[in-house]
Amino acid sequence: MVKPTKVTNSIRVLREAAGLTQVELARRIGVTRQTLIAIEQGRYSPTLELAFQIALVFGVGLDDVFQYPPAEHAQTD
Repeated sequence: MVKPTKVTNSIRVLREAAGLTQVELARRIGVTRQTLIAIEQGRYSPTLELAFQIALVFGVGLDDVFQYPPAEHAQTD
């Protein structure tokens, strides 16, 4: 069983706003539609390189595409 990632994303919203299908986006970033679905659903975290490629397709920064919840107990120096 694959453990879901804590990373969330806005890929579906961005993809639909751009008028792209899953197949079209998958082709543009060089992955299969199944891989893109897994990333969109938070079942798989992309590599850093792939994350940058996704952000570049939409012309936005990484933090506009991917979010990570803040640590419950943030350390301070």
